[in-house]
Amino acid sequence: MSSSVFVKFFHIFIVGALFLYVGVKRTEIPKWLFPGLFMLGVVIVLYHGYKAYNHITHKHSYWVNLIHILIVGPLLIYIGYYR
Repeated sequence: MSSSVFVKFFHIFIVGALFLYVGVKRTEIPKWLFPGLFMLGVVIVLYHGYKAYNHITHKHSYWVNLIHILIVGPLLIYIGYYR
């Protein structure tokens, strides 16, 4: 299995399931999950910031890094911080 197929399946099944769980359960989320979401957001912003700054990816996927830096990472940080 190529890495791009793995990334697509990971986003569909793991990330999608996590976002659905957080969105549906809202107030019933275990307390231990919030620091994990916060740290995940920080890691996402740093990782994609590094990739965007160093132009590691192809030009056509630069917008993917920006979406993760400006939307996905800050959203996870917000959820993790404000519970």
